[in-house]
Amino acid sequence: MQRLTVLVLTLAFTAFAALPDARAESFPSRPVRVIVGFPPGSAADITARLVGDAMSRSLGAQLVIETHPGAGSSIAAESVVRAPADGYTLFIGTSSNVTNAFISSNLRFDFGKDLAPITALTLLPLILAVPPSLGVSSVKELIALAKSKPGELTYASVGPGTTPHLSTELFAMRSNIRLVHVPYPGSPPAVTDLLAGRVAMMLGVASTIIPHLESGKLKALAVTSLKRAQIAPDVPTMAEAGLPEFDAGVWFGLMAPAGTPHGVIAKLAVAANEALTHADITAKLRAQAFEPLGGTPEEFAALIARDSSKWAAVAKAAGLTN
Repeated sequence: MQRLTVLVLTLAFTAFAALPDARAESFPSRPVRVIVGFPPGSAADITARLVGDAMSRSLGAQLVIETHPGAGSSIAAESVVRAPADGYTLFIGTSSNVTNAFISSNLRFDFGKDLAPITALTLLPLILAVPPSLGVSSVKELIALAKSKPGELTYASVGPGTTPHLSTELFAMRSNIRLVHVPYPGSPPAVTDLLAGRVAMMLGVASTIIPHLESGKLKALAVTSLKRAQIAPDVPTMAEAGLPEFDAGVWFGLMAPAGTPHGVIAKLAVAANEALTHADITAKLRAQAFEPLGGTPEEFAALIARDSSKWAAVAKAAGLTN
């Protein structure tokens, strides 16, 4: 079925790219840079390296992964926006780029207009995790503790305006509690402080939280997906923990500067979708809680539009809008 999907997408992209373009015909003729806005070892970095390796084989040119962390991935996004629109500088966009636009007043680019969607790559649920030293074992107990210490409990995020940030604000709003935000430039340093008990909680992507659950260094209280995560079946959903219809997750997708030739976008989309059908790649992704996505540039654009509408409302309700 996956191979059939790639065949159909290939035919669609071929038609999409039918207009003659010498740049598309010769692309790629040299290595392609893929910029990640979070540190090495982060979920975005893992996605880029696993999918990029397979795409390199398909395209016949090396995809070189570079991490430029900071400002919830906005620094990396801006660097790609300013790059030549020739397909040789790409970006791992995330749902955090969508949310960041609502609370950052100093962005010098428009995520929805200045970057062109290629293909959605992966989706991750978030896990609400706490250190054992906090002394709570359920969402109910965490909420009770937060209410007994209003404005005292801290939570880590991978940066202001990121999906985990807004998801935690949504959790606080729905629970009627007050928390203190402590932003980090990515998951690894945030998890380090969570493990040390320097912050009380974190809604982190499953891939970075789960290894510490297995070691007993962190406790998982809930997942943010509507269904339990396959990789953590014993962890209840937020709905099961008492917050109905709570649904949040982080997606990662491949993007290029706006104005990149249609033929180049098409070649990259075909290669990315093909990579997501490789059994070894999907097995490695699922082992770390990622759900492979794929699809056309138009489908990716629709995903971005839906998230934009959803998180704009949350940012406004939480008083985070710029």
